Parts: sequence; C-alpha cells; structure tokens
Amino acid sequence: MSSKEITSTTSGLEANKPTRAAARSHRVHRSVLWMALAIVVTALAYLFWGRDRLPAVEVLQVLGGEKVPGTSFIIMSDRLPRLAVGALAGAGLGISGALFQRWLGNPLASPDVIGVGYGASAAAVFAMIVLGYNDWKLNAFALAGGLLVAALIYWLSASGKRTGSRLILAGLAIGAMLQALIQYLLTQAQLNTASDVMHWLTGSLSSSNWDSALLLLVPLGTIAVFLLPFVLRQLKMLELGEDAAAALGLNVGWARVLLVFVAVAMGALPIAVTGPLAFVAFLAGPISAALTRGPINIPLAALTGATLVIVANFFAANLFADLSLPVGVITGAFGAPFLIWVLVRTNSTGSGG
Repeated sequence: MSSKEITSTTSGLEANKPTRAAARSHRVHRSVLWMALAIVVTALAYLFWGRDRLPAVEVLQVLGGEKVPGTSFIIMSDRLPRLAVGALAGAGLGISGALFQRWLGNPLASPDVIGVGYGASAAAVFAMIVLGYNDWKLNAFALAGGLLVAALIYWLSASGKRTGSRLILAGLAIGAMLQALIQYLLTQAQLNTASDVMHWLTGSLSSSNWDSALLLLVPLGTIAVFLLPFVLRQLKMLELGEDAAAALGLNVGWARVLLVFVAVAMGALPIAVTGPLAFVAFLAGPISAALTRGPINIPLAALTGATLVIVANFFAANLFADLSLPVGVITGAFGAPFLIWVLVRTNSTGSGG
C-alpha cells in the first residue's frame, strides 16, 4: 500500500470518528426520551388504573390541587408516594450496578451478584430484628453493611486490583454466607417481625410514604449532585488503565475507594427503604448499553432503573392485583428472561457494556 493510500485510509477513519460519536449521542438522547416517556405514561396509567380504577375526572381534580374525599387520599398518600419511592430507588440501583459493571468491565458485577446487596440487606435485617430500628438508622445500617462487605470483597480480590472474575467469586461466597445469616436472624425473630422482614426482603413499595421518599431523595440527591460527576470523570481515567490514569495525575487508590463508596451508597440506601429489588441493578446497565450500542451510560442506566421499577409496580397493581405481589417479585420473575434477551441482542450486534 502506498503512502497516499495509507494517508487516505487514516483520514477516512478519523473522519468517521465524529460521525460515530454523533450517532451514539443521538441514540443516547433518543433512549433518554423514550425512557422518560415510558415513565410518564406508566405513572399516569398507574394513577388512573392502579389496584382500583378511579374516575378520571376525580384524578384530574386531585392532580389539579382540589380535595376529593377518598380519591385524594389514594392519590396523595398511596400512589404518588409509591411512584416517587420507586423512581428514586430504581435510579439509585441503576447507577450502582452501572458503576460496578463499567469499572470492572463485567456485566455480572452488580451489587446483587457480588454480595454488596446482601451486605446491606443483612445489616438492615439485623437492625430491624435485633435493634428494632425502622427509620433513618435503618439506612445507616444498610449503608454500613454494604460498605463493610465491599471492603471485604475488595481485599479478598487482590487488594482491589481490577480482577473482575475474582471479585465476583469472592462476592458470591460472601453473599452465600450472608444469606445464611439472614435466615438465622429470621429464626430468632418474633412471628410478626419475621413476617414484616420477609415481606421487606422480597422488595416492596407497599410501605412507601412521603417520609421514605424524602429519606431517599436527600442522600441520593446529595451524592448525585456533589460526588457522582467527580466519580464519572475519574472512572473515564480508570478505564484507560491504572498506569495511564496514574500518569495523568490520578490518585488511583483514592479514586477506587470513592467509586466504591458512591456505588455502594447508591445501592444500599434504596435497599434500606424498599428491600432488595431483584435484577434492577443487574439489568439497568446492560439495557442502556444495548439501547445505545456502546458502553454503559450511567445517567441512562439511572433512568432505566427507574423505568423498570415503575413498570413493575404497574404490572403488580394490574396484572397480579388479586395476588398483591410485591414489586421485587415482578422484577425477579421477568428480570432473568429479559437479561437473556439483552445478552443475545448485544452479541448479535457485536456491542455491549
């Protein structure tokens, strides 16, 4: 090949880069719009046709600020808080899973697979059964449990080096031990307490209220505004390789610690309020990657997680209204086959996260 041909080929590849970037950006924006539309449509459908269908005129009156006996209570004290808590919890879980998956370069590296979710759950169950906590202290215990397990797994997998498979194996082992601990704690609980904990462990929005929505909004919002942008910039540098990141002036050790803290917090805080919502953190990242045909997009993963929970809540209220299934049962039942579909689609397009 002549020098002119080489120059022409190189110029062509460089010219294609902005085109590919623009196409990917277009797919991200389009996916964000579709996800936002799905949330709005499903939320409105739930407000009108939740577990009990309400007159459309009365719902519109309540949304317009009027007081309608019965309907106002259902909308303002039940359905809207469920939507708020579900959206916040789904977004937090989506971000948590996506951060772990991008950092470790493995779609299996989500909090519910590597044991972090079990750490938060075990700590929360201990706080509920042994200490009788059921307020913000429950959040603190869940966060502490998730961080403690993350630190243990981090140490077991070669001191936090980027060894995704070893971290996943260590997480599975720790997760199995924590499941046994949860079962033991349940055997020591009073019957009513054990029933409440079992319901919580399935992942549910039934106890949602404006206080729990605020309990999620404040810490998740603070982390998303003040820490997440900083972590995302560091994550892009870490993805170049730790040696390259260090050469660019990044303190790799502290960057990993901050990333793990943010990822664990975004997953543990929702778990403390709703219980573990199966597959939400697992699926949000791969779905965002499949939609954009590129790497996992963290903001889109947050929106995807919120969409998954809102849609699951609508299905639980309508398709299975007579059974009164918790949302976590719906996400667990439909999450596995949908994950297989995402993986098949990713393989067929030759892209993925």
